[in-house]
Amino acid sequence: MYKPNNMDEYIAGFPAEVQELLQQIREAIKNVVPHAEEVMSYEMPAFRLNGILVWFAAYKNHIGFYPHSSGIEVFKKELSGYRGAKVQCNFR
Repeated sequence: MYKPNNMDEYIAGFPAEVQELLQQIREAIKNVVPHAEEVMSYEMPAFRLNGILVWFAAYKNHIGFYPHSSGIEVFKKELSGYRGAKVQCNFR
């Protein structure tokens, strides 16, 4: 199984419409946390600044967005209307 070495390789492995969505997520995170480092963690793109902040990943029918538990705790009130800790964006 192919394991990408960086975020660019990861994103390049998907169809164009999915690449566009992944790039949008990437840019949104970079805009909010410009000093965060792009890394691969658990074979998913992630951003790190004093530890992992967030992961995201594309699947067959959705994109998963996985904030670190510390981020979930900070936004606990805002996230209270959602089930679980993940938010998914369906693209099919």
